[in-house]
Amino acid sequence: MSILVLGTVALDTVKTPFGRRKRILGGSAAHFSMVARLFTDVHLVGVVGKNFPKIHVDFLKKKKIVLDSLISSAGKTFEWEGEYKGDLNTAVTLRTELGVLATFKPVISNKQRKIKHVFLANVDPDIQNYFLSKVDSPQLVGLDSMNFWIEHKRSSLLRLLKKVDIYVANDQEARHLSGEHSLINAAKYLHSRGPKMILIKKGEHGAFLFSDKFIFSLPAYPIHRVIDPTGAGDTFAGGFMGYLARAKKITAEKLKKAVAYGVIAASFNVEAFGVERTHSLKIEDLDYRLKKFRDYVLF
Repeated sequence: MSILVLGTVALDTVKTPFGRRKRILGGSAAHFSMVARLFTDVHLVGVVGKNFPKIHVDFLKKKKIVLDSLISSAGKTFEWEGEYKGDLNTAVTLRTELGVLATFKPVISNKQRKIKHVFLANVDPDIQNYFLSKVDSPQLVGLDSMNFWIEHKRSSLLRLLKKVDIYVANDQEARHLSGEHSLINAAKYLHSRGPKMILIKKGEHGAFLFSDKFIFSLPAYPIHRVIDPTGAGDTFAGGFMGYLARAKKITAEKLKKAVAYGVIAASFNVEAFGVERTHSLKIEDLDYRLKKFRDYVLF
């Protein structure tokens, strides 16, 4: 099985207590793909500007990510600059330049239309909705978003929820969109809006999956030092969706293991800036840490 992922490919400038990186490869689709590629073929759909470094394109191709639908458009690549302080849970956005993302309309091939596993990574929900309309009868659709779209395009996002199977949100986003402080109540509300499952990421506190059949929760994998959390949620989604795409049948046990892979993937992401840690990962690395994780949480 393959995965079709729509999202951003960006140039990030990030500062944390451990250093600063300028205009490194980032974006929701890039971070997602770094881990999803370990499980299945990944077709990335996005847009970059003419100033996007060729070295990044070559890098993504070297990682076997299919870039047939990565458009190079006249204008500047989407850029984000942020800084993390204190516990590194939340970034302060210093600068955002939409560039070519402001006028982006995704285009996919006839072959890609038939891909059954689709992930709508963080981007304008109107773009996500347009893109989903171009896919033929997908079997599993995951959706991510962010507080900016919840604030400014709430109605578009709520319409989109009716069309997806899994809504992935961090705890702040789940509370913001639902108006509920309790994450269980937030998940119940979001579930009532259409998705079969709600997957809530809680950063250093792990994640939990809510459906009408079961609730499953895991803590985060313990890490000695968090360097850069940028893209951790997208990396989590890459592990989660990647494993499900490889699974022949989606069961409660498969979903639980997918959450575990997501937690493990995110634990690698935060250990270095950008994709410095995840680009060299192998499935054996995930499995080794997953085995240790089982020992940590078993009681």
